[in-house]
Amino acid sequence: MAEASCVILLHGLARSADSMNEMAEKLTTAGYTTVNLGYPSRDFAIETLTEKAIPPALEQCATDTEISFVTHSLGGILVRQYLQAHDIDGLHRVVMLGPPNQGSEVVDKLRDVPGFHWLNGDAGLELGTETGSVPQQLGPANFDVGIIAGSKSINWILSLLIPGDDDGKVSIERSKLAGMNDHIVMPTTHPLMMNNNDVIDQVIHYLDHGEFMR
Repeated sequence: MAEASCVILLHGLARSADSMNEMAEKLTTAGYTTVNLGYPSRDFAIETLTEKAIPPALEQCATDTEISFVTHSLGGILVRQYLQAHDIDGLHRVVMLGPPNQGSEVVDKLRDVPGFHWLNGDAGLELGTETGSVPQQLGPANFDVGIIAGSKSINWILSLLIPGDDDGKVSIERSKLAGMNDHIVMPTTHPLMMNNNDVIDQVIHYLDHGEFMR
């Protein structure tokens, strides 16, 4: 780890910064400075959320530090959206947990169900698998990114909507991103993976070494 390393944590859709607290605490113990800010994920579309979430977090990292991101779900899409339009000086590494990098079939199947928009907001509607969805429109990674996908589900109803193995929200296959540096599958679920000790160990290892443990 570099002497000055700041890690920005970005939670997922309809979650809060509290969901990343355990991750932040263990990153701090590992020697990283952490920035764990919430953002109103249900209130705006992805492009707007990106500008509300990332610049304030960057301001909390010292200007002479390496900057990395650890994201859950939608948080990874915000990083991709931001980096399409902006450069980040000192950008080091990104670790994404359960990112819908190619969208999610759950959105395809449930977007018109009453209550879906209320629960998930405009951003949720933008996470489908169609070619016009935000994840599909964003380009390949031009930054160092490692991705952790989950293979366990606690929501078998949603898993029935998703082809192949999944974490209850995102399939393993659709977590992948062209240009990614590394990808692993772990036996964890979408809503809980950021609190899984083995996942946290892998996150720290990737931030330190640029690859996952095998």
